[in-house]
Amino acid sequence: MRSDEQKTLWEREVIENVLMASLLEQRKARRWSLAYRLLSLLIVTGTVLYLVSLNDFDQSAKGSGEPHTAVVDVFGMIMEDAPANANTIEDGLLDAVEDKETRGILLRMNSPGGSPVQSAYIYEAIRKLKSRHPELPVVAVVSDLCASGCYYAASAADKIYAHPTSVVGSIGVIMNGFGFVGTLEKLGVERRTLTAGAHKALLDPFAPTQPAEQAHVQGLINSVHQDFIAAVRQGRGDRLKEIPDMFSGLVWTGRQAKELGLIDDFGDERSVAEDIIGAKERINYTPREKFWEKLGSRMGTQMGSALFRHLEESGAMPGGALR
Repeated sequence: MRSDEQKTLWEREVIENVLMASLLEQRKARRWSLAYRLLSLLIVTGTVLYLVSLNDFDQSAKGSGEPHTAVVDVFGMIMEDAPANANTIEDGLLDAVEDKETRGILLRMNSPGGSPVQSAYIYEAIRKLKSRHPELPVVAVVSDLCASGCYYAASAADKIYAHPTSVVGSIGVIMNGFGFVGTLEKLGVERRTLTAGAHKALLDPFAPTQPAEQAHVQGLINSVHQDFIAAVRQGRGDRLKEIPDMFSGLVWTGRQAKELGLIDDFGDERSVAEDIIGAKERINYTPREKFWEKLGSRMGTQMGSALFRHLEESGAMPGGALR
């Protein structure tokens, strides 16, 4: 019996040692696998970002010593926290002007619009630049879309070019919202809101619409719309062939826009740079995120995630912690 117990203990000890060795080997393999993945990620990401940075530097090279067309991009939503914001675009314009070899500025535009304030800032920055440097032509070239706030900004340019199938216009202002009054009643939810000021909960989606408040907000929208219209008329002048729906928020193709005087002619970036500005070489002055900033932000996120996975797998951190 004693011999049998000793044999059982010995077998259990052997099994435990084997399992422990297997577990240690698995952990070691996971560590090496994680290290390999991190190294691969560093190499691949670093290479990609380095190539991107080379492209950025090539496009943003200043002081080339040769006459050129300066390009500034207005892409995507025009918002303060978006790449297409007034400060960024104005910085690009100022950098372009500082280069003595700049023969003209080309605004590459492809945007559905956005903030009326940011759009107005861009419009004013273009007009200020033109007043200080009348010798430099400023032209806008539309690719797919130049609507609403984008057209607001573009109308400050000396000329606007687009493709016949581009979409141009949307000279209007919009404010979206929802009403959930009926939904709350169906769910049996009681709304409790306290305010100091009769209209502090202006257009509250959980309360019935108040005609006086709706009229007040409509007045605000109308005021912004009139500013938009005035800017377009000032920028385009007698080239506009106004029709009743011109400022209604409708959009038109490039071909229709040319007939209405919303654009001047058809053209793309290359043809405008060479034939209109007279400088075939193009240099992009749009401020861009620098390589090491890109590398830090992207690699920081990836490495942080990989580190947490490693800590969880190694047992140093319970699963789900700090999530």
